[in-house]
Amino acid sequence: MAERGRGPASGGAGGGGAGGGTGFELPLLLFAGFRSIIDDLHRELAEEGHPEVRPAYGYALQAVGLDGATASEIGRRLGVSKQAAGKTVERLEGLGYVERADDPQDGRRKLVRLSPRGIDVLARSAAGFDRVRAQWVRVLGAERVAALESDLRTVAAADSFRLDASSWFNG
Repeated sequence: MAERGRGPASGGAGGGGAGGGTGFELPLLLFAGFRSIIDDLHRELAEEGHPEVRPAYGYALQAVGLDGATASEIGRRLGVSKQAAGKTVERLEGLGYVERADDPQDGRRKLVRLSPRGIDVLARSAAGFDRVRAQWVRVLGAERVAALESDLRTVAAADSFRLDASSWFNG
């Protein structure tokens, strides 16, 4: 990989994209930005009493939702099998982030619900994302961050945000 400020990635020799970048650099920079946000957030969560939370758990907790969901529903929302969702639910239950309860509408089914600890970590995550965004505003300026968000909304399809991001990696 080219070092920063050298070679094709910095628009030097071999660069060729409009604006001086190369095609491979854009997804790497977007991913690096994403990772910096997620890493900062998880560092904060660890300091706030949630050291065991992993990024995938956030997706799973979002899939559980405020009303709860069955393992099958969680699997569909995440784009994974019921069995894979069940393993994640077991881990989250063991960590105290979710609870299982009888479905009041169908006694044969079990609902997975957010526990108070699960609600707490989601609330702290939301506040943490706000803090990270505020840091980006301090570094880049409000207009540039707003323009970046607007531009990403323009190029990302309206239905491109899905919880089944894991299916990109698992086939």
